[in-house]
Amino acid sequence: MTPEGISKVLQAILRIQAGDMQAREDFLFEYKPFVAKTAMNLCKRPLDWGERDELSIALIAFNSAIDSYDPGKRVPFLPYARVVIQNRLKDHFRKESRIQVEIPLETQTDEGKTVSPAEIQAAWENYNDRTIEDERQDELVEFEKLLGNFGINFESLVEVSPKHMDSRQTLFQVAKRVAEKKELIDYVLSKKQLPINELILSTGVNRKTLERGRKFIIATVLVIHHAMEFPYVRSYINLGAN
Repeated sequence: MTPEGISKVLQAILRIQAGDMQAREDFLFEYKPFVAKTAMNLCKRPLDWGERDELSIALIAFNSAIDSYDPGKRVPFLPYARVVIQNRLKDHFRKESRIQVEIPLETQTDEGKTVSPAEIQAAWENYNDRTIEDERQDELVEFEKLLGNFGINFESLVEVSPKHMDSRQTLFQVAKRVAEKKELIDYVLSKKQLPINELILSTGVNRKTLERGRKFIIATVLVIHHAMEFPYVRSYINLGAN
């Protein structure tokens, strides 16, 4: 797969895993807000960098998630990292509460079956996979609710999605233009429609293309604008290296 065919996040992950230290530093800095949000959601309270151990632990967990991430499992990185952070913080809370559970070489179930550490680890991985799948489904439900505010549903979105790559890239560029300019994104969020005239002038895309691609553009704008809330959806629409 060419670099243009994979996401910006995955490109960064691959560079880091190949040993690019500057890419690691840049990536950690860029995603500190994501790390903080994940930690605060779990802790149910505000946290400030440099004042709480939880944020440092969360950032270390995020860093380790970069190294352990396996693109072959086809799970987006950010949801995977969220699970790693949550698990690391839960371990920290258990240790702070002195609730230490030592795993023996073998343990037994209530039915008397012997379970090895490898089986325990496999069970934890299965639990993590199910957690990610639950998050994926919850995210899709929330995104469809958001789309509903704009008169869009998944079925109509599939119908109007451009089939040709050139057309998709044109609409992606329009969506990026909207998401990057405050006055344009404010217009979309408040009016629930596209500023067609402004986009004709600023992008050079004709009115017919913009009107035909309205739903697709708005959906993409929402994904970009709410990138932290909808990482799965972002991976589905494949924004590529943009």
